[in-house]
Amino acid sequence: MILGENKGWADNESVDSEHGNYDYLMFTDIDYKHPDVAAHVRDWLKWFVDTTGVTGLRLDAIKHIDQNFMRELMQHAKTLYGDEFYVFGEYWHGDFDIKDDYLNGTDFIFDLVDVGLHMNFFNAAQSGEAYDLTKIFQGSLAEHIPISTVTFVDNHDTQRGQSLQSTVDDWFKPIAYGIILLREHGLPCVFYGDYYGIEGEFGQESFREVIDKLLYLRGYHAYGEQIDYLDDPNCIGWTRLGNKEYPDGLAAIISNSGEAEKRMHVGILNAGKTFVDYLGHHDAEIEIDDEGWAMFPVRGGSLSVWAVKQIG
Repeated sequence: MILGENKGWADNESVDSEHGNYDYLMFTDIDYKHPDVAAHVRDWLKWFVDTTGVTGLRLDAIKHIDQNFMRELMQHAKTLYGDEFYVFGEYWHGDFDIKDDYLNGTDFIFDLVDVGLHMNFFNAAQSGEAYDLTKIFQGSLAEHIPISTVTFVDNHDTQRGQSLQSTVDDWFKPIAYGIILLREHGLPCVFYGDYYGIEGEFGQESFREVIDKLLYLRGYHAYGEQIDYLDDPNCIGWTRLGNKEYPDGLAAIISNSGEAEKRMHVGILNAGKTFVDYLGHHDAEIEIDDEGWAMFPVRGGSLSVWAVKQIG
């Protein structure tokens, strides 16, 4: 459901938090307070969902649309199709307080994309080792309201050549995908252009190989309690301890400077196992001690994800 498209940096614009009117975006002057207009959009939504069979919606540029109308429209959708009908919206603003106000004003009826986290990724990639990785989640929805958060690395607006261009540099992109795919909170979204590559003047390579590996790790190893080691400006990590169904956990470690290592706990379910870097960025084999601890290394400017070595 696309009702508009934001083509300006929201952080530099004023906003009427109640009504979300940005000077009739793309000449669209729609009075959502008019009962006939509201009824027509509700009818259109039902026709669209019934015709296509979709099980959810992405709401585009919602800061340009009356906030009260968006809340009522999505409550209507939930009434028609149940709470499992998933909805998330693009409210393009990096300030957490504004997004917090919007979520509260719409009764948390749908989730929002985490623009703040994307901008942290962008800034981290631009700054290299000068960026303090302990602040990678600072000011993001993932930090404060993870249950209402859709995380992403890049999208169609942030890719090169677009008016919101803030493309995460290639060296940091696998790191950013490791963060959104292997952590406990947030619903991650993989960008088509990152997975398949982009052709043309503003093209980029495909990251499909590393994303596929991270998706495998998410599907089979990213379970159980998460322990964070966000304690060094140039090297951070976290572990997932596994559970009864998926006992083989993982240990993720990131460096934005030189080679580093970090002692981390992967849980008693992984005691005595041999871990290797599933991404292939490091060739060591790590033995987990009897209490579930080990020292995990990482190459400079890289991500390593350590998981149990597959035998045979």
